[in-house]
Amino acid sequence: MQFSRPLAVVTPTLDGPVLTALAVADGPFTTGQLTRILGQGSEEGIRKVLRRLTAQGIVSAERVGPAFAYRLNRAHLAAEPIIALAGLRGTFLTRLERLLASWAQPPAYAAVFGSAGRGTMRPDSHIDLLLVRSHGPHEMWDAQLEHLVSTASGWTGNDLRPLVYTLTELDAARGEPVLLDILDSGITVAGERSWFQRRVRPRRAR
Repeated sequence: MQFSRPLAVVTPTLDGPVLTALAVADGPFTTGQLTRILGQGSEEGIRKVLRRLTAQGIVSAERVGPAFAYRLNRAHLAAEPIIALAGLRGTFLTRLERLLASWAQPPAYAAVFGSAGRGTMRPDSHIDLLLVRSHGPHEMWDAQLEHLVSTASGWTGNDLRPLVYTLTELDAARGEPVLLDILDSGITVAGERSWFQRRVRPRRAR
């Protein structure tokens, strides 16, 4: 799946992005505004989608001057599942946070990064996850990690690929590009970003 196009799991058409935009922000939006927000599809194509969705009752239209403005009809029976689909990225991150918090040996820090963090995933993209390992038995950590990879991959259909550092390795890797990239665009799912920042920022020369 793609976090930036969550409704693609049920429809590959332009209907998905249009419904996602209407679901995450409670409009109203004109056709021109939706065209600019989506950055894909022609204005006429989006207008046709809106007409079709309005005919189904899931989108409501109201005249605003010479144009029409559209919003998701949140009273519609289909609105709740559409809103849930539009929020799949947040649902994934929440589940991941809860799973990591439940570990008997939790990570000192964890963050989703790469295309999943930037919102540029393709359907075949993997999900990169930084894990900073805290002190504790190797066997427990390895068992937790194996369960995490299997469970999280099942949630999305995308492979979860962990990048694991010990605290010692993290200190030695201070300033490495991958860690600075995670600091810049990663999404924290365990621990404190300020702690991670102190660990990875290059030290200033005195």
